[in-house]
Amino acid sequence: METRRDPFQAIADPTRRAILVLIAAQAMTPTALADHFNTSRQAVSKHIRILTECQLVTHQSSGREVYYEINAPKLKEIDQWIEQFRSMWDAKFNQLEKVLNTLKNKENGI
Repeated sequence: METRRDPFQAIADPTRRAILVLIAAQAMTPTALADHFNTSRQAVSKHIRILTECQLVTHQSSGREVYYEINAPKLKEIDQWIEQFRSMWDAKFNQLEKVLNTLKNKENGI
């Protein structure tokens, strides 16, 4: 299936993030997923469709049931993109911590 949506737009929605958390633990059917939300199965199916279009989840049929599971390699791509910012912000927070400690020490006469 061709990616038709931005994965970041997909994970911006809290319900879709919750779905990802649930299926990260185990593959689930739309009905089983809907049981975790105060919404209809159709609404959950719409969220699943968006996640599928972004290739964040895949599906596998077992008899008449369809199970959705997380697509870890696609999520890894998102993580790798975010990592560049994580490293940058960690460095900035470390610098800020040093400045704050210096100010604190000056204030305490150390």
